[in-house]
Amino acid sequence: MRYLKSNAWCVLSRANPGAATRLVCFPYGGAGASIFGMWHRWLPEDVEICGIQLPGRQNRILESPFTRIPPLVMELGAALVPLLDRPFYFFGHSMGAILSFEMTRWLHRNRDLMPKSLFVSGRRAPQIPDTDPPLHMMNEEDFLAEINKLHATPKEVLADPALLRLVLPALRADAELCETYEYVSDATLSCPIVAFGGTDDDEETLERMKAWHSQTSGPFSLHAIQGDHFFIHSNEQQVLALLRTELRRR
Repeated sequence: MRYLKSNAWCVLSRANPGAATRLVCFPYGGAGASIFGMWHRWLPEDVEICGIQLPGRQNRILESPFTRIPPLVMELGAALVPLLDRPFYFFGHSMGAILSFEMTRWLHRNRDLMPKSLFVSGRRAPQIPDTDPPLHMMNEEDFLAEINKLHATPKEVLADPALLRLVLPALRADAELCETYEYVSDATLSCPIVAFGGTDDDEETLERMKAWHSQTSGPFSLHAIQGDHFFIHSNEQQVLALLRTELRRR
């Protein structure tokens, strides 16, 4: 992967200066840009993939992670604008879906920019509140027990005290970032929204995913993917095949 020296926020899995479009990908909680590292192999060759690298993980492990979405969006927005010099798309899974949505609204308000499509995955529509008990306020033992249930963090990391100390701040900060998110009504987006939901996701159900339709005046579609919340790993090839089709269509 290639880290842009002038922009710590963006990781290119394969530099493609002549690309017609960019796909900007926002990771789920606790994850880094590396989860999108191989996507270029299955997506159209004229699309350059930019994985968002948030502070507190991977090559930015020593930086303090954000715990609130508004200041994160403001700082990330300023860093992203120079990369949006050609048509672009946003993709976000779970926490990344909310970040990509709020980033889209920030760009529309402040730069009059809009992605060609907003791809949201594994996260209910933003107007539907999360009523579960907040994880970020739990003690470490209970917090780790809940994280383990999600099966998103490798077991070898959870079992290694040294590795755990490195990733725990970002995991807890991302939980706080999501759990303190407050949806504020704003102008409806005009770009298409394409949603991806897991058929066996008990929290972010397909019904909750359908509610994204109210966030756009443009086209809306929902793809049901076999799998639980992390279907983007267990059924990655189907997700990428659908993305490939969507990118060629626009």
